[in-house]
Amino acid sequence: MKASKITFGINYIDTGSPLHKLNGITKFALFIAWTTVVLTTFDLRLIVGLLTTGLLLLKLSAIPFRIYKPLLIATGGVLLLNAFFIYLLAPGQGTEYLGSETVLLTLPYGYSITQETIFYLITVTLKYFSTFPIALVFVFTTHPTEFAASLNKLGVPYKISYAVSLTLRYLPEIKKDFVNIMHAQQARGIELSKKAPFFERVKSIVRILGPLIFSSLDKADDISNAMTLRGFGRHDKRTWYSLKPIRRVDVACLVFIFIVVALAITKRVVEEQLFWYPF
Repeated sequence: MKASKITFGINYIDTGSPLHKLNGITKFALFIAWTTVVLTTFDLRLIVGLLTTGLLLLKLSAIPFRIYKPLLIATGGVLLLNAFFIYLLAPGQGTEYLGSETVLLTLPYGYSITQETIFYLITVTLKYFSTFPIALVFVFTTHPTEFAASLNKLGVPYKISYAVSLTLRYLPEIKKDFVNIMHAQQARGIELSKKAPFFERVKSIVRILGPLIFSSLDKADDISNAMTLRGFGRHDKRTWYSLKPIRRVDVACLVFIFIVVALAITKRVVEEQLFWYPF
């Protein structure tokens, strides 16, 4: 039996792109600003612009598409399922928010598909999805230790900075544990490939989550013991080997980010309508 190969990952990959050369603080500010803008708008034009820009930045990072393709597909699938349940539980929400009703199809049990509902579900789904590419850009292009050093330089306690570094470093370890457990399950005769029915594969993957959680807890305990033995936290300050200075290009990016966020918040405050609806 041939073991399934997992080609995706969620970890820092140095490709030497312009995004890799930016300071970690700049990319973190971009991520926070991006999320802020997304959370404060339901304007589909702005959301599509953010999503397009995020995908372009992901391409600019020079990370191979095969690395994050499964992540994009999985996230898209979850968001489509989310849209389905939104419609199932609140079929008239789109009509309520947009203030009009154009029935396209009448369904049994009192359900109907309206133009407003479709527009609302598309807006909400793209709204959530637009934050995902920039999150991948941040993880793929930011070295954990360099980012922790930059946070500490800004005044964040080094214990918190180091915890952030450990979190970013631990993401690829979770993937390795998942692959190892999956291979162990396959060796026991559990089919996880495309040969098995979809729901059977879902059940098999759910079985992996239990051992994965316990494995993560064991590793967290080992890391905690190792840090204690090395005297972590004994002193109030520490030096960083991977500290990267903030350059002019970082300052320019931070100023641009601040201006964009200010304009987006101003736009939201000035506009009377929550949703942009052209029909």
